[in-house]
Amino acid sequence: MYQLINRLPFFYGWSILFAAGSSMVVRNAAASLTLAVFIFPMSEDLGWSRTLIAGAASFGGLMAMVASPITGWALDRYGARVILTVSVIALGFSTMSLAWATAPVAFYLAYGAGRVLFASPLNIGCSVVVSRWFVRKRGRATGILFMSHSLGMITFPLLAGVMISYRGWQDAWIVMGLLVFVLSLGPVSMLVRQSPESVGLLPDGDEPDQLEEGETASPATEEVSWTLREAMRTPTLWLLAISTGSLYLLQSGTNIHQAAFFLDQGLGVGVSAASISMNAIFTGLGSLFWGWVVDRVPVRYTYAGVALMMSGALVMFTMADTAIEALVVAAIFGTAVGGILVVPVVAYANYFGRGSLSTIRGVTEPLVSLGQAIGGLFSGIVYDVTGSYRDAFIVLAIVGAATIALLLSTRAPIKPPVPIEVESGS
Repeated sequence: MYQLINRLPFFYGWSILFAAGSSMVVRNAAASLTLAVFIFPMSEDLGWSRTLIAGAASFGGLMAMVASPITGWALDRYGARVILTVSVIALGFSTMSLAWATAPVAFYLAYGAGRVLFASPLNIGCSVVVSRWFVRKRGRATGILFMSHSLGMITFPLLAGVMISYRGWQDAWIVMGLLVFVLSLGPVSMLVRQSPESVGLLPDGDEPDQLEEGETASPATEEVSWTLREAMRTPTLWLLAISTGSLYLLQSGTNIHQAAFFLDQGLGVGVSAASISMNAIFTGLGSLFWGWVVDRVPVRYTYAGVALMMSGALVMFTMADTAIEALVVAAIFGTAVGGILVVPVVAYANYFGRGSLSTIRGVTEPLVSLGQAIGGLFSGIVYDVTGSYRDAFIVLAIVGAATIALLLSTRAPIKPPVPIEVESGS
């Protein structure tokens, strides 16, 4: 296998990116947008309230907070190929089982398991393995990875809707599960390797003989690798984790209520649905854009730019009262969402190296899940109390502005030198 990998006419890291991207596509079987397509037919058929069905996503998010640290440790201990392969198999079966989950407890267990897989191994594992294979090109590779997620975010709900129309919601869940196996099981089980060094390569496709001659030295050769314990002692880790959790709070507090907000503005169902599509499309394009930017601009400035765009979009939401304005602000916000998918992934890898990256990401990821859980709930409560989302969006914009200051104060940590032991009597 090693000989085959080394004889390929292209860098094997692109095969890793393809395999990881396939997992990012299929994880949308458990995405909240996919579940949204099933809410109406399932509530009508089973007599469940919509709140009961939607609550399964929150349940899964809370479980992911517990699972993320374990997932990070397992990825470093057993390798990305094993964890991703098991995760894809589990996601396929859990999705298919939803066709027969006609009791609330069974539905929560099956869909909750899918949400854990969505948020933990299929998120952390894919992004970490790509960060290990790319250093100089890490930003653009990560951008392409999350472009794959956006592709699944658009196609899976559409396919589910078509299947529900022709075959019903039970067959639709089965098809979603089969797609998980068909699209991703082969690539992750056969192509994924933990790191370029494990197969005799270097990150970004650099050649060893070039490195010896000093012609194309990769940053990987100078990369400092931090352990989890060392990273947890730095302010950088917690500033980055808190900032990321805060921006996901903004994302959740807006995305979940975006369609309802534009309906309240009197813009109609068509504009409301189009704004969601615009958001999803520009999330993918934003992933590519911010991936390109972060390879050229220091990561803390890039991430602060993402926070600035997201805060500005929230202010613009409160002023959008025409169809054109709604679509423009949805596009701007989607572009910013692409940034919070890509830039923190690159930041963790750039700041703390590749050695214990999965474990470090696993410890910080619960703040993302917490932010997502609080954001949607916060905006919903504000609406229930005031009858409008405007105050919620203004408060979220202020949180985003404060996050900019946190990100600008986040600097690359300096690893203390290892003390040299002097032998007695020397």
